[in-house]
Amino acid sequence: MKLTEPRALNRIASYCSKAERCEMDVRRKLVSWELAEDEISRIVKRLYDEKFLNKERFCKSFINDKSRFNKWGKTKIIFELKKRNIPESVYLPILNEFGDEDFDEQLKKILTTKIKNVKAKDEYDKKNKLIRFALGRGFSMDATIKCVNKLLNSNYEDDIS
Repeated sequence: MKLTEPRALNRIASYCSKAERCEMDVRRKLVSWELAEDEISRIVKRLYDEKFLNKERFCKSFINDKSRFNKWGKTKIIFELKKRNIPESVYLPILNEFGDEDFDEQLKKILTTKIKNVKAKDEYDKKNKLIRFALGRGFSMDATIKCVNKLLNSNYEDDIS
């Protein structure tokens, strides 16, 4: 559907005011509305000028939402931010505000839940499945192995006593 530049600006401003958006999402939507590249550039510049778009604000919102609600680790969050063309200089300081302890606690919670549902033929298989699950969620190998070992060893202690 072809839109005029003023109409597209109003619609995209409304779109941006409902949730934090990145420039890539906005550009994709504007392209789908069959706008010319110079019109898209003017609209995006105006959205930045009028504070509808803000990379730092988007990163804070994205990192917070993905870690709290989707239970993602740092690796997956960084991958998704890079996919959206967010510069490392923007997201690294914000990601560092979220301490490693927060991600470790998140990892412990999801693995504690997952460990109850894992069907494995032996402990080695169980450990591998838990590690693959956590790595798929974007947690680091070191943190994952430490957490899995801690959880499995605590389960052994519970079984002994």
